[in-house]
Amino acid sequence: MMQLLTLLGALGMFLYGMNLMSSGLQKAAGSKMRTFLTAMTSNPLKGVMTGLGITSVIQSSSATTVMTVGFVNAGLLTLSQAVGVIMGANIGTTVTAWLVSWLGFKADISIFAVPIMAVGFLLSLSKQDKRRHISELLVGFSLLFLGLSFMKESVPELNASTLAFIEGWTSYGFGSVLIFLVFGTVLTLVLQSSSATMALALVAMNMGYIPFEMAAAMVLGENIGTTITANIAAVVGNANARRAALAHTLFNVFGVCWALLLFTPFLTLIGETITWMGLPNPLDVTSEMLMTAKPESPESMAALYGISMLHTLFNVFNTCILIWFVKLIVKIVTRVIKDKKGADEDNVKLKYINAGPLSTAEIAVGEARNEVVHFAEISRRGIGFIRRAVEAKNDKEFEEARQKLVKYEEISDRIEYEIAQFLNALPEDSISEETRTETKRMYKIIGELESLGDSGESISRILARRNSHGKTFTAEQKAKLDVMLTAVDKAYGVMIDNLRTEEYDAMGLRLATDCEIEINELRNNIREEEILKIENDGTNYQSSVYYLDTISEIERMGDFIINISQALGK
Repeated sequence: MMQLLTLLGALGMFLYGMNLMSSGLQKAAGSKMRTFLTAMTSNPLKGVMTGLGITSVIQSSSATTVMTVGFVNAGLLTLSQAVGVIMGANIGTTVTAWLVSWLGFKADISIFAVPIMAVGFLLSLSKQDKRRHISELLVGFSLLFLGLSFMKESVPELNASTLAFIEGWTSYGFGSVLIFLVFGTVLTLVLQSSSATMALALVAMNMGYIPFEMAAAMVLGENIGTTITANIAAVVGNANARRAALAHTLFNVFGVCWALLLFTPFLTLIGETITWMGLPNPLDVTSEMLMTAKPESPESMAALYGISMLHTLFNVFNTCILIWFVKLIVKIVTRVIKDKKGADEDNVKLKYINAGPLSTAEIAVGEARNEVVHFAEISRRGIGFIRRAVEAKNDKEFEEARQKLVKYEEISDRIEYEIAQFLNALPEDSISEETRTETKRMYKIIGELESLGDSGESISRILARRNSHGKTFTAEQKAKLDVMLTAVDKAYGVMIDNLRTEEYDAMGLRLATDCEIEINELRNNIREEEILKIENDGTNYQSSVYYLDTISEIERMGDFIINISQALGK
């Protein structure tokens, strides 16, 4: 029982180390990883290389695929680009298997793991974010290999009855291959880590519990099981996010199908490749030989390298086949997962930050940024409703426009709350200082956007009071209000362009400032002209008051808009 508990604890240490190492690397990279991912995916081949590179670094294909699904959900990647990145991620994750095979079995890496952890602890005391993130990487690396070392030591010795039981499961020919494939799939579903399944397969084979062929079947199974993580992340995402996750599943299932059909010749190729490296053929290495072999023996290395080579060649061959069919894959997943039709314009929902559980805080910030832009675009609709309220020819038209303004004020309140709630959920210790500053800017921006919704509703109340007193605006007043609204709409456009620009843009701020100056000058000129008319003829005084109140509220909208552009530079 203690051996079993130790084995489970060692597995937990391995998984935690993997996650900590991945998290530290992602935080150390910060926004640079987001920029790299979006910039290097202009064609499928670049996408494959990008996915391969990122996964090789962060040591987690699940993190890369969930990140990719999030980017698709956030509109940062197209579906075609995402498919290429996912293909590359599958190749990149094979680096983990080679590290485990090379370092985890050939030498006792745990001897070096503890001193590395000490270095990581010292770096964690630093006040610099980058050093603290590197400390996570080092501690995660140490825990990963300590966990692997404990797993090897805590595997219970097999007695005759247990050995006979395992041999029974491996004696069904191709049926045994299918059994271990399903076992690898289920194990990965439970552990949520293909690397953990790979490590367990290597340990079980190295201890002589299962033959090379069954370990190979487990590796094929984990390629199916690993797709569940992205599907979980995309379950409440938009249609494209779910399509990206489905594409990942189709890609891996297709690969497993051809690998099963060609299982014997594929393993023969692996065996010849390992023989070419100067090691024995892993197909000739029996479980009995591995039970008595030392970790650094040629037989042990042949078996371990054989599984790592199988994992690598499987994903390389699969990518080489399917990279030519990216457009077809996109068509298939688009046909399976259709867009929702007939959405009500008032049923406004978050568009980008609803892609399920947060896998990476740094990536989540990119989704939030796009949601803020979406919020600004929704807010801009208020200009059209104000126009309709001002130009309404009867009570029915005015009431329809007023209800829209009231509705969108409620929508802006809700979206501000939901974005703020999303930002609040980001752990402070999991994001870089640069990203932390960006989240503070977003709090300021969504507050200003909510105020714009309040202004629209305030204008509807001013016009409702005007109507209740039986007053109207003249054609000249309506024309000047239209000029003011056009200026504010122009300012909206500049502000949204500034929001889409990730970095501070001096030209964008200058354009926003010019719009604010134009709005202020229009307000001043209109006010002076109207006051002069009141002094000359005060018969329409009450109408003029409502008119000037409306002008002032429109000008306030200009203030909120310039505040947003200015917040981007802070």
